[in-house]
Amino acid sequence: MNLHALRIFSAVAQHRSFSRAAEALHISQPAVSKAVREFESQLGIPLLERGPKGVHPTEAGRLLLKHARDLFAAEQSALESLNALRGLQQGTLRIGASTTIATYFLPPFLGAFHRMHPAVELRLTSANTSTIADLLLQRDLDVALVEGPVDATELVAEPWREDELVFIAAIEHPLTGRKRSARLSELAEETIVMRESGSGTRDVAWDALLSTGWTPQRILEVSSNEAIARVVTAGLGVGIVSSAVAADHLALGRLRVLSVQGLTIRRSLTRLFIPDRQSSPAAAAFNALLDSGIDDGSGLLSRK
Repeated sequence: MNLHALRIFSAVAQHRSFSRAAEALHISQPAVSKAVREFESQLGIPLLERGPKGVHPTEAGRLLLKHARDLFAAEQSALESLNALRGLQQGTLRIGASTTIATYFLPPFLGAFHRMHPAVELRLTSANTSTIADLLLQRDLDVALVEGPVDATELVAEPWREDELVFIAAIEHPLTGRKRSARLSELAEETIVMRESGSGTRDVAWDALLSTGWTPQRILEVSSNEAIARVVTAGLGVGIVSSAVAADHLALGRLRVLSVQGLTIRRSLTRLFIPDRQSSPAAAAFNALLDSGIDDGSGLLSRK
């Protein structure tokens, strides 16, 4: 079996597109198409179904993908073992974090690690919780932190620190100028601005709202925290974000936190692990830094 062709086929199946796979692999689309055709001919069975809605693996393709993941995981494990021999004098540390953590919690830790181990190259991937979990399962990450629940039995989740989700509204919003908290019923006519499906913030917020027996009638999905804050500042609805996201905008007087009666939304930010996977020296050092906490000048950032 041609492992190079297997890697190309896996990329096409993952991206559901020949062109996106070519872009990810940094080769031409005709080269990708040719490699897959020759691979299917070599194996004597179709691996992909091509249609107007994209490319999807056949039953044989899905079976092969499972074995491909195992093969590439073994390859990555071998590379990690070799990298471990080099210690912290060189190498790369691949960190993945869901959007809120990557933007608002990790920068001080990244800076501190770089000062301690300048020879180690840092790569940070920011994506929603489900994507980070998938990347870790594929062994494309060394350290993974997420802000929502993960439905993957192959992973272990360990609480790292606590966070609170808050409702935010424009400073001129009628519900922010009162002394008493708002009732959920008073939000019935509001557009609730939330993160997209697959986001940890969205999952936690939605579960909290469902637990009250109330669900929004109008929802605006936005794929970034900063965009939510700006949309709400412009007067379009009430948003739900991490208190860390709201902090800068509150300090600048652009928006206000809207207290809601009987509803406090807290969550654990968690670190994901693959059981029995040996950490590289760089990953172990970064995890130790996450555990000990650092002072970024505004307070201690730690798991406690």
